[in-house]
Amino acid sequence: MPQNSDNKVQISEPQSKNYKQRLNSWAIARLLPDAQREIIARFRSRSDADGYMQHLCQVTPNASFMVVFDCQREEAAI
Repeated sequence: MPQNSDNKVQISEPQSKNYKQRLNSWAIARLLPDAQREIIARFRSRSDADGYMQHLCQVTPNASFMVVFDCQREEAAI
């Protein structure tokens, strides 16, 4: 029986990159003046983010950090 090659599912590079980015939803943000924030690192679990934030606070005591859940939404294509 001949195989239909049109049914093969191919994963493109942007799709796999988006999936990988969605895995790391927890982030550590450094709080900047004027209510701005800068993402320092991303993590898969909240506990990993909390542990690394404790380390950052010990290393840089004068900086302010916060653990945030960063849900990265895909832009809607029109």
